[in-house]
Amino acid sequence: MNIPKNSILVVFASILMILPAEAQLSDNLRISGYTQGMALRISAEMPEPIGNETWLEYRIQNRLNVVWYPGSNWGFHWQMRTRLFAGDLVSDIPGYANAIDTDDGLANLSWMPVDRNSWLLHYIPDRLYMEYDSGHWNIRVGRQRVNWGVAMITNPNDLFNIYSFYEFDYIERPGSDAVRIQHFLGFGSRLELVVSPDREIENSVAGLLYSFHSGGYDVQLIGAYYRNRLAAGTGFAGNLFEAGLKGETMFYFGERHKNGDSNFNAITTLSLDYMFSSGLFVVTEALYNKDGGRDEFQLLAEDLSPDNPSFSTWQFSTQGTYPIHPLIDGTLALIYYPDEDAVFIAPSMQWSVITDLDFLINAQFFLSGSNSAFNNAGNLVAASLRYSF
Repeated sequence: MNIPKNSILVVFASILMILPAEAQLSDNLRISGYTQGMALRISAEMPEPIGNETWLEYRIQNRLNVVWYPGSNWGFHWQMRTRLFAGDLVSDIPGYANAIDTDDGLANLSWMPVDRNSWLLHYIPDRLYMEYDSGHWNIRVGRQRVNWGVAMITNPNDLFNIYSFYEFDYIERPGSDAVRIQHFLGFGSRLELVVSPDREIENSVAGLLYSFHSGGYDVQLIGAYYRNRLAAGTGFAGNLFEAGLKGETMFYFGERHKNGDSNFNAITTLSLDYMFSSGLFVVTEALYNKDGGRDEFQLLAEDLSPDNPSFSTWQFSTQGTYPIHPLIDGTLALIYYPDEDAVFIAPSMQWSVITDLDFLINAQFFLSGSNSAFNNAGNLVAASLRYSF
């Protein structure tokens, strides 16, 4: 009997979505993850012929994390996302499926087993790497998360897989196809080399990081090649009295590969974080990005890059999280864009219903003047139920 390939993929993805519980199949093999259902409402003003619209979308997401230890120093990590999208965005937005079915890595591992007029199913691994760890040496080869950032809102030091603060539905954050070699030199000190090749060699990224501990601060120095540009920077993390103090700076030299509109860019961020006796945890941040700013912003279509990680030249952010109840946390994030005459507001709440079951509500709103790039940014409200296993 000839079984269509798409049917096999649908069955496989469905099995991944309904795995009910954490499994440790042996001492060397572990499986964990979560399944999440979400309802999403988005309103935005899109280019004609779409215009000003409101859409409803429904998502089912399964996260599966597989770790296999074939030896005492070796590990194989495979983490994957299987997502079902259904609703207005799939049927109404031209190119929506193509935007989801993308993989910027060296290997294209994106699968779209089902693509219908009003729903689609997508699978992609965002971690797929072998690891060798001897204590002083750690070597990883494959798709992985390379986290060089130290700040808590914006990370100019994250050259390999910067994340967007506006992305509320991707807590794991993206990965990169890379070779990563870390050598631990002592307390708070390491030397790290990362190379992330691209299908087009000029779009590759390579960086060297040296970190050390001095005067109560963790400090890192970075030198890199980033997509046809040279880059250098530094970051630090420590305490200022009873508050946490963090900062990151990067400089870029040479024309941007895509449009060649800048020969130099400077990006710096400085943040403070503090935990009050009431349990309220607050982070504040100031960001300067010389090349920041644009003529128009759309919530569904904007990407950030390490050499231009903000939508305005100046950006002031704050985020507070408060335990409303032992089982309920409330969070409010605010971003002010002074040169764009706009404010971003993002309230959210997480309720631990029972063990391993969480209910989450997220919202994002933009308030702006009529001449602001954020005038047609769009707003969203999402509610989700997540079961972790």
